[in-house]
Amino acid sequence: MTSTGIRLHAPAPGWSISADVVVVGSGVAGLTAALRCEAAGLRTVVVTKARLDDGSTRWAQGGIAAALGEGDTPEQHLDDTLVAGAGLCDEEAVRLLVTEGPGAVRRLISTGAHFDTDDEGGIQLTREGGHHRRRIAHAGGDATGAEISRALVEAVRARGMRTIENALVLDLLTDAEGRAAGVSLHVMGEGQHDGVGAVHAPAVVLATGGMGQVFSATTNPSVSTGDGVALALRAGAEVSDLEFVQFHPTVLFLGPDAEGQQPLVSEAVRGEGAHLVDAGGVRFMVGQHELAELAPRDIVAKGITRRMQEQGAEHMFLDARHFGAEMWEHRFPTILAACRAHGIDPVTEPVPVAPAAHYASGGVRTDSHGRTTVPGLYACGEVACTGVHGANRLASNSLLEGLVYAERIAADIAAARADDAFHARVPAPVAQPEKPAHPLLAPEARFAIQRIMTEGAGVLRSAGSLAKAADRLQQLHTDARDALVENGKTAEPGVDTWEATNLLCVAQVLVAAARLREETRGCHWREDRPEREDTHWRRHIVVRLNPDLPPVSRDHPSTEAPPVLHAWGHPHRAAPADLVLYTTDTADFPPTRPEAPAPQRSQEQ
Repeated sequence: MTSTGIRLHAPAPGWSISADVVVVGSGVAGLTAALRCEAAGLRTVVVTKARLDDGSTRWAQGGIAAALGEGDTPEQHLDDTLVAGAGLCDEEAVRLLVTEGPGAVRRLISTGAHFDTDDEGGIQLTREGGHHRRRIAHAGGDATGAEISRALVEAVRARGMRTIENALVLDLLTDAEGRAAGVSLHVMGEGQHDGVGAVHAPAVVLATGGMGQVFSATTNPSVSTGDGVALALRAGAEVSDLEFVQFHPTVLFLGPDAEGQQPLVSEAVRGEGAHLVDAGGVRFMVGQHELAELAPRDIVAKGITRRMQEQGAEHMFLDARHFGAEMWEHRFPTILAACRAHGIDPVTEPVPVAPAAHYASGGVRTDSHGRTTVPGLYACGEVACTGVHGANRLASNSLLEGLVYAERIAADIAAARADDAFHARVPAPVAQPEKPAHPLLAPEARFAIQRIMTEGAGVLRSAGSLAKAADRLQQLHTDARDALVENGKTAEPGVDTWEATNLLCVAQVLVAAARLREETRGCHWREDRPEREDTHWRRHIVVRLNPDLPPVSRDHPSTEAPPVLHAWGHPHRAAPADLVLYTTDTADFPPTRPEAPAPQRSQEQ
């Protein structure tokens, strides 16, 4: 797989540094990968878009899932994960997660993370949606992510690791052989480095987090603009399952016009016994699933949305008044403070909630070692698609996935370090063309993209809504492209324009995949295709950019599905001209790369 030749329009790098590994991102996945690489003797540089402790991890409330409790087993954790993933999980990837997970959590504790404990000093565990056992370890009541971030940031600083903060990564640098050779980036503000520069390294780890800002309302921070997925696509990497965006069922409802990051009301609140009710006090999830309010997130989000439609309501309610003030103050202090800051007191009144964009189950396609289809480029955390989450992530599996697969990436890079070729190869990035290959969007396009995606590709989707969204997104691209062709001008390079351009890239891919998947599965809900359809759609939709080829299609009987096939139907009606979409059998999830042996394939369930 080689670079597409598409890049963000930016000034040439004015400075550069060299390393063995550059890690992009400072959440649980990025910092874990960096610490393990540094421990293996690798010169490691961490690049992060904001401050070191400002990643998405710090916003995680609920906890981290692992089979740590008495009577619990990795096999039971695996079963719950597979059920939540709605037939699209890679079973071997999940097995790696749940078997290596408990050890990874213990290593996190040895790094300095402190979890809540019971009277006997054991880790206190709770339940969340989709889990049949108490296996969620938490910290500070509902501040687990903040504690994990604190511990990892302190460890990085204690080791004196080189970090570049307030830096937006732009594009992957590749050498003449198409291997990763580092990244270009823009440092915002004054410091040791300023403006556009480059980090040259033979191994690049993407841990950039999610893309929730592609929607108007999200639990994601403002920096979650899909930069890693967009970079990987421009670099020629494959992305998979991007249509599966998880909408968290219980986000604090701040009004119909609320935009940007919204306060999350953790699933752990329901795990401790809170009830979902409508305005009449009816527990509408009872009877819809055996776990009622603790059903997997996609089912609860759909249940809330259906009830809202039936009653013409803008939100439902989460009732936990029976907790009492003491439990709220000690178990959920962060959520309590957020609610009270907006004039709502959960101790005395039900909390208004509605679904909002929360987590990307898909992302950059990787194998079991975090390797993408571009040699030398790795991905872990929310930006990656390891095969663990399938069509819907199980609650609190995300922090665990970040830990486990970051460690696997570090081990793979360390093993490559033992090869003399690793030391002998000094990355020599191929020179970039002087003129931009891709137009930049004006900053205000960000809000247009968010409105388009919320209206056409939100919780509820249909062929009509997705087609309209695709047309409107394409028009944004066409207008910018025409301006570039006609007068050679594009929007002024800068953080706002780069982020808007990245958002358009991931939005177009998401909509194209959602149009192609003509069924309802997991967190992909098609009103016009309300049933799950395993015969044709128990497959992954894989996308890559190829500016030289139009999308291709062919019919292929599902009973004779080869490991990789082009998408049947007419994807040219569902995709922009520079996208190639195809599907893969569930038994062929991990990608193969020319320089690596094909990983073991799990059997289709």
